[in-house]
Amino acid sequence: MSPPTSGKSKESGTARILGSGASGVAELLVFHPVDTVAKRLMSNKAKVSFSALSPIVFRDYATASLPKKLLSLFPGLGYAAGYKISQRIYKFGGQPWFNEIITRHYKDDFTRVFGERKGKMMMQATAGSLTGIGEVVLLPLDALKIKRQVNPEAFRGRGVLRIFMEEGTTLYRGWGWTMARNAPGSFALFGASAVTKEYALGVTDYSKATWTQNFIASIAGAVASITIAAPLDTVKTRIQNANFEQKVPGLTVVRDLIRNEGPTAFFKGLTPKILVVGPKLVFSYTLAQSLIPFFGKYV
Repeated sequence: MSPPTSGKSKESGTARILGSGASGVAELLVFHPVDTVAKRLMSNKAKVSFSALSPIVFRDYATASLPKKLLSLFPGLGYAAGYKISQRIYKFGGQPWFNEIITRHYKDDFTRVFGERKGKMMMQATAGSLTGIGEVVLLPLDALKIKRQVNPEAFRGRGVLRIFMEEGTTLYRGWGWTMARNAPGSFALFGASAVTKEYALGVTDYSKATWTQNFIASIAGAVASITIAAPLDTVKTRIQNANFEQKVPGLTVVRDLIRNEGPTAFFKGLTPKILVVGPKLVFSYTLAQSLIPFFGKYV
């Protein structure tokens, strides 16, 4: 969730980049293993049972010692760092920027259609949706991260620059499904958070919400976002984790998934994602909110 801005923030763009980037690094180190587990569960096409969990999650390290098992959950950390840090910087700066543009040019329209109170929440949600759609520019880093987590054989010893030169636009495979996932997902994230603050917590000025209020609103928004985006996220993940030369249409993925695994397979990996939503958002949100003013004193 992007920290709300009142429009009178004294922090410079550099401070925002440093603070949000640092929060992205810390978030990555803590939560990358959980993301790996979720991606591997979503990519598994067989029936999942408790006895089969270890080979699915740890793969070749299923029978290894605990430290080696834990280290095996950090594949593609370099790609994940590039993606996560860029994503956090983009989200922290992007959503408030879109919201300012919408407020400046379309506030009267939103107020006329939804009313002043609901219009304000709809502008927050719409700004979030536009931010989510724009994240498609980061898709190559996301694709490389996912392949490294679930299909490392696709790299065949190639480095990052060589992959970019050889694969080109194939790294944007699944871009349509990514935008289709991000638009409602980000809308739900910022929208549900705003609704929670406005109606459940009685907060009218989001920039003055307390830590506890942000904590509750972040959980509500993130759970709504991840649940709504889960089906499309599963499709996107399966498109991206295929070998580079294998082009898998999204509709084929959907058809095969329903036929072989049933509709509930669209929500594979949802539980570990939801279980980490609260701590993950509170962690990144509070850290960014602390670091941005800190860096603002020096830059």
